[in-house]
Amino acid sequence: MPIAIAVTSSDLVLPPPGGPVPTAAVLQPPETQPLEDAVAQAGALLERCGHLVVLYPDSLAVAYVHRLHAVRSVLESDRVALLPVALPPLAVGVLARQLRQLSVSDLTPGMLACAARLLAHYIYAGAQLASVARLDRVDVGLGAHVASLLPGARFGVVVNPAPQVVRVGAGELPAGPGFATRMTVARSRPRATEDWVTDAVAPHWRVQGVQEILPLPAESRRWWGTPRAVEFAAAIPDPSVLYQLVASVRREECHWCGLELIGDRCGFCAAPVPRGEGDRAIGPPGATERAPAGR
Repeated sequence: MPIAIAVTSSDLVLPPPGGPVPTAAVLQPPETQPLEDAVAQAGALLERCGHLVVLYPDSLAVAYVHRLHAVRSVLESDRVALLPVALPPLAVGVLARQLRQLSVSDLTPGMLACAARLLAHYIYAGAQLASVARLDRVDVGLGAHVASLLPGARFGVVVNPAPQVVRVGAGELPAGPGFATRMTVARSRPRATEDWVTDAVAPHWRVQGVQEILPLPAESRRWWGTPRAVEFAAAIPDPSVLYQLVASVRREECHWCGLELIGDRCGFCAAPVPRGEGDRAIGPPGATERAPAGR
């Protein structure tokens, strides 16, 4: 039975790029589901799958985050991993899909939970925006803020793995991955005749394919500070490459809960690896040049 992967809204359950992939459970916000029902849902997932890994954007409403922790506390279970992710909503869905792909492998629950941090470093996430006036995720220069006031202005913003802001139409394109990826795109409105993301960025990044998702995740409008966005995320689609990435990292045993982990922190109990035990950091500088299979 695969390890259960859960997300916090149905628009983060993305269709697989190819082949059967276990679906993700969708948890509900506190205003739509009583606590006892939420506990029963999570308890059923634990009973069926043994462990539960919950991914959610770090922008999730505070009340919803408190609900997730309340459910785990009521269950009194150390088999629930709550993982906030500092990625845009569409990229969180892409990351959840990668974990769904790996959930049927022989990776242990602790390794799968820790894999979220590792794989996030290999997701190139961004958006085409009509305005950056309310964007607070990256540093935006004064010139870009002023340009946001001009009719027809458009901006390309990449927030992960490194921030980049370019003016659409000025001939500049953001730097992309040096390894094979597939791009997922979500829009706030139907595609125009000319599309910067699929017609310019995707070929420049030499992605292996583009998957269109409708609609734009609801949280994306708040995350990007504008309702007019074309969000995109380029990520490794091949589960065998994802598995190799995770399995090649040195494994440790969590000194607190005993689960296997990779990196410097347990995905389930969040206990750090004690200092002085060597370099346990995930995603060091230059990581993108090392592990994924090239084109």
